[in-house]
Amino acid sequence: MRLDPPNPSDPPGASIVVVLTTVAQRQQAQTLARALVEQRLAACAQIDAIESVYHWDGALQQEPEYRLWLKTTAERVPAAVAALRAQHPYTLPQIVVLAAQASTDYARWVGAQVQP
Repeated sequence: MRLDPPNPSDPPGASIVVVLTTVAQRQQAQTLARALVEQRLAACAQIDAIESVYHWDGALQQEPEYRLWLKTTAERVPAAVAALRAQHPYTLPQIVVLAAQASTDYARWVGAQVQP
């Protein structure tokens, strides 16, 4: 559900999607964020410091990480995911795609920023 009613003048590709991934170092997060925004695969990237708990190689792990929130459109998700896979430092990167609610104005801005 959108926060604002759909507008017939919304540009194609204005549906908002958030792509999430994590990396071990702030520099890695900054590098990925800049690359995806520069390639117009994401309109905006935000970086959070987090702590992750997970099983890996048969052992419980607890590590600091950095989470990237990449705002894009559904149409740009395949290219954004391909770019993340190609540039990600992890053997098995977390790449999660979520549909998101956004205001019409923000959805238009995102759609305009990720036009190839």
